[in-house]
Amino acid sequence: MTETDLVDRLAKHRTLGAAPREELEWLAAHGSIRQLKVGDELSVKGAPVENLYAILSGFIALFMDRGGARRKLSEWRGGEVTGLLPYSRLGVAPGYTYAQENSEVFVLNREHFRALTRECPELTAIFVHRMLDRAREFTSNELHDEKLVSLGRLSAGLAHELNNPSAAIERGAALLASRLSDLEQAARDLCRCDLTDAQFDAIDAVRNVCAAAPEQGVRSPIERAEREEAIADWLDDRGLDSAAAEALTETAVSIEALDRLAKVVEGPALNAALRWAAAGCSVRLLASEIQDSSTRIAGLVLAVKGFTHMDQATVAEPVDLAKGIGNTVAVLKSKARAKAVAVAVDIEPGLPKVRGFAGELNQVWGNLIDNALDAVPDAGRVQVQARAENGRVVVRVIDNGSGIPEAIRAQIFDPFFTTKPAGQGTGLGLDIVRRLLQHNDGAIEVDSQPGRTEFRVNLPVAESGGSRGTA
Repeated sequence: MTETDLVDRLAKHRTLGAAPREELEWLAAHGSIRQLKVGDELSVKGAPVENLYAILSGFIALFMDRGGARRKLSEWRGGEVTGLLPYSRLGVAPGYTYAQENSEVFVLNREHFRALTRECPELTAIFVHRMLDRAREFTSNELHDEKLVSLGRLSAGLAHELNNPSAAIERGAALLASRLSDLEQAARDLCRCDLTDAQFDAIDAVRNVCAAAPEQGVRSPIERAEREEAIADWLDDRGLDSAAAEALTETAVSIEALDRLAKVVEGPALNAALRWAAAGCSVRLLASEIQDSSTRIAGLVLAVKGFTHMDQATVAEPVDLAKGIGNTVAVLKSKARAKAVAVAVDIEPGLPKVRGFAGELNQVWGNLIDNALDAVPDAGRVQVQARAENGRVVVRVIDNGSGIPEAIRAQIFDPFFTTKPAGQGTGLGLDIVRRLLQHNDGAIEVDSQPGRTEFRVNLPVAESGGSRGTA
C-alpha cells in the first residue's frame, strides 16, 4: 500500500476523516499498518501502552478480570480510535485487547505525539475529544459493571446462605414422614397394653426428656457409637427390640432413667413404651430442626430487605449468642454427621448478651462453622467457644484441618476468593462474614497452622438500659 493509498483510507476513516489532508499525510508518514488475525493480542494487562490505534477495518475488544472471570468491557470497530491518545494519562493497559475478527489497524507510536500536537492541531483536537468521550464511556461502564457485580454478590450470597437451612428442612421433612409412621404404630401397640396411670407417668417421665433443651454440639462418632451400643445392650439384656436404640441415642435419656422405667413397666408393654418414646423424641427433634431452619430463612429475608432498603432500617438489640450458636449447630448437624465430624460447643455460663442483629450474627456462625466442616477431614473435630474477655464477647471457631497457607491468608476475606474446587465455593462466605461483622461493630481475626485453624470474632457487650440504633 502506497502512502497516498493510506492517506485516502485515513480520509475515509469516520473519526479521522474530518482532519485536513495535509495532517493526514503527516500522520501516514509517521505511522504504519498492522494486520491482526482473530485472537491476536493488541495489549496485555499491566503492560505499558505505547501506541495510538486507528481501526481501519475489523473488530477488536477489551477484556478485564471481574469476579474471577474475564469479561468484555469495551469494543471498537472500523472507523474508531483507541489505545494511547495525546494528553492521556493512561500508562498501562487495564486489560487484554484481542482481535475478534481479522482486522487492519493504523499504529502511531507515542514518540511522535509531541510533533503531532505541534504539526496537526485539528487531529490533536479530534484525539482529545475522543479521549474525553472514552473517559465518560469507561466511567459509565464501570458504574454499570459495579451495579451488576453488587447484584451478583447479593444474589449469590443469598443463595449461599439459604442453601443450608433449606437443605435441612428438606431432609427433616423427608425423615418426619417415616418417624410419624413409627410413632403411630408404637401408639397403637401401647394402647393394647392396658397400662395404669402410674405406668403412664413413668413413660411420660422418659418422653419428657425431649421437651428439655436439646444438647449443644455433635457427639463424635466414637461417643455416639458407645452410647448406642450401651443402650442396645440394655435393650438386649431385657429381651426388647434393639431397633429403638438409634432413636434413643439422639436424646438425653440416661441408662438410669431407663432402669427406673423398667421397674414400673415390663415385658411387651416396656418394648412398646420405649418405641413410642423414641419415635416421639425423633419427631420433636425433627420438628425443632425444621423450625430453626425456617427461622433462619425468615431472618435472611429480613436481612436482605434491610440491605436493599425494602423496609425501614432495623435496630441493634441484645442478642443471646448461646441460642444462636446452638441453632446454627443444629442446622449443620446433618453435614457434620455425614463426615463423622464431632462438633463441641462450649459457652461460658452467664455469658453476657452482645449488641447486634441476631439474624446477621447467625449468618456469621453459619459461614464459619460450615467452612470448618469443609476444612476438617472425615472424623475430624470442630470446636465453638464463647467467652467474655476485656469487656467484649469473643467467639472462637476452631478446626483440626490442614490449615490455611500463609501465602493466601491475607486474601481469604476478599470477595470471590476461594480455595475450594470449581463449583463448590463462591468465594463469598468470608467476605459476607467480614461485612456483617462490620455492621455489628465486630471484628474477625484468624490464626492458622497445620492441624489447627482458629477464627476469632469479638463483639460489643449489650449496653444495659436499651438498644442502639444504626444508620
